Amino acid sequence: QVRLVESGGGLVQAGGSLRLSCTTSTASASITTAGWYRQVPGKQREMVAQINGAGFRNYADFVKGRFTISRDYSRNTVYLEMNTLKPEDTAVYYCNARVSIVVNVEGATANRDLWGQGTQVTVSS
Repeated sequence: QVRLVESGGGLVQAGGSLRLSCTTSTASASITTAGWYRQVPGKQREMVAQINGAGFRNYADFVKGRFTISRDYSRNTVYLEMNTLKPEDTAVYYCNARVSIVVNVEGATANRDLWGQGTQVTVSS
């Protein structure tokens, strides 16, 4: 079963940087559109950044100028570069992606919307 695999979370001091990565668990699945979301206990999950197949990017106001979403087609990976981190950025970050999966030898594909398992980002003051 295809999964999204995230990495890159951790503990960083305020003002520091982290880069999150999101890729698929199998080579037969390709990310078409993707986004990063975050959630803290007791609050709803919120959108952080999105990127579509044409490279168009959309950011939440609270990360504009600090975070950058990008993708590497050759690695089938989406990144979230986070700079000038603040304590209020502390959350579990989730990757969400529409994935195109090859389902047979003729190359037929099926689309799936997947969520990653989440990666903890903690920013200390």
